[in-house]
Amino acid sequence: MKPRRICIVGTGLIGGSFAIKLRQKGIASRIIGVDNNVEHQRQALDLKIVDEIMDLDDAVKHSDLIAVTTPVDTMIDLMPSLLDQIDRQVVMDMGSTKGRLVEAISKHPKRGRFVATHPMWGTEHSGPGAAVDQGAFKNKSAVICNAFESDADAISLVKWVYKRIGMRLLEIEALEHDLHVAYVSHISHITSFALANTVLEKEKEEKTIFDLASGGFESTVRLAKSTSTMWVPIFAQNRDNILDVLNEHITQLRKFKSCLEKENYGYLIELIENANRIRKILK
Repeated sequence: MKPRRICIVGTGLIGGSFAIKLRQKGIASRIIGVDNNVEHQRQALDLKIVDEIMDLDDAVKHSDLIAVTTPVDTMIDLMPSLLDQIDRQVVMDMGSTKGRLVEAISKHPKRGRFVATHPMWGTEHSGPGAAVDQGAFKNKSAVICNAFESDADAISLVKWVYKRIGMRLLEIEALEHDLHVAYVSHISHITSFALANTVLEKEKEEKTIFDLASGGFESTVRLAKSTSTMWVPIFAQNRDNILDVLNEHITQLRKFKSCLEKENYGYLIELIENANRIRKILK
């Protein structure tokens, strides 16, 4: 079934970029936006990201597919009542954590109409103005979690949409997903926030930072531009996994610190060359 009317709940970077791709690929005949932020509503309309803005109740009635792209704490509060309102529509989320969300609705009578997903794409920017066309989602992984809990037609529809916008599909269990993204996504953001705070604390001359910052520094702290509104709920929901990753990360940092303190440059070479093995994975 090709969805004719698609509702985007949350018209920021992910929701806005998703809407742009839906329109570009001719997937939807009408895109309805839902957003509590009045300025985001205006921008989404002005930028033609959505065709109209509705409140959630009306949007659900007029949609075939509902994509929820709000912060993950909002999703947990919203999803049960959203499922209460649907008939045969399909609801999908696009959040970065999955365990608590699928648990929150596991007993819902309309659980089968929901598909838990995580498109592995994003930037450090936020809001409708950050929505992009070029490069969004293409050739990135779209993770579908606990597909066995969703109706076959709902899974089929969501897979079709993701394939149409150029994504690769991956199915995984929700708790396993949260473990892996702690390592490949969430720790990167914490590291970036911490490094930015380190530099801001130690280097008081902002002009010096601006003048001397190299490409390496800029790429490492790029994620530090991400908003607390999005990332604090993610860190809170995936707390246990992130703490495990942080402990290992701190251990690795201490190894580098010890090498420099003891002038053990032979072991420092080993640490760096071991890290170089990532090249074989990330080509």
